[in-house]
Amino acid sequence: MDRLHEHGSSSATFRQPGALAVIAAQVDSMSGGRVELGLGAGWFALDHSAYGIPFPPPAERFERMEEQFQVITGLWATPPGKQFSYEGRHYRLTDSPALPKPVQQPRMPLIVGGRGPRRTPALAARYADEFNLPFTSPAQSAELYAGARAARTAAGGPPLILSVCLGIASGRTEAETDARLAVLHEPSRLPPEEPLHGSPARIVALLGEYADLGASRVYVRLRDLSDLDHLELLATEIAPQLRDKRS
Repeated sequence: MDRLHEHGSSSATFRQPGALAVIAAQVDSMSGGRVELGLGAGWFALDHSAYGIPFPPPAERFERMEEQFQVITGLWATPPGKQFSYEGRHYRLTDSPALPKPVQQPRMPLIVGGRGPRRTPALAARYADEFNLPFTSPAQSAELYAGARAARTAAGGPPLILSVCLGIASGRTEAETDARLAVLHEPSRLPPEEPLHGSPARIVALLGEYADLGASRVYVRLRDLSDLDHLELLATEIAPQLRDKRS
């Protein structure tokens, strides 16, 4: 694994694709070309009901996700001075100026995330640079990575970057680890998960299981954003060992 990331992605149900393409391109410009755009079909119904966002059935969410990739990549690929139009089942664009463009060319990296066994890997293989799994065990990850690799081989193109998103609680002492694990286990609206936890050496060993499957990135979920000591521990004692493992 090359580095630790903190990652957030957008559900295809949250934004219109034209506006999302503009937002992402603007942030890419402001950041000097550092944006990686993650997109999923959407899965958490409470996110939608809490803010009055429609939550269609799974088949429609995947249809919308694929159309969003077609719109976003089409807008970015349209030459300057030309217009982009699109006619889909869920989205229609007419004579868009297709501006602004991302700083990164030919486009910014695209990430597809999700645990669906068929359509998610297929969409990753067709549109994405990276395939991300949220909160999956090594055994489950192995099966889903294999499906994504097979889909990419069938679609053609360079190998997908493989990544995983995990909750992590680590400490220099058992008491530190337990305190951080308790924060991750505090009741919330999210479904329960079992985060990686333990000493830095144990975390490195556990992440090594994902690296052995081909994962080169891990996105960590930290609930206590004020715990800077935890972040420093990950950055100084865990991340360097992950780089060493890859060399």
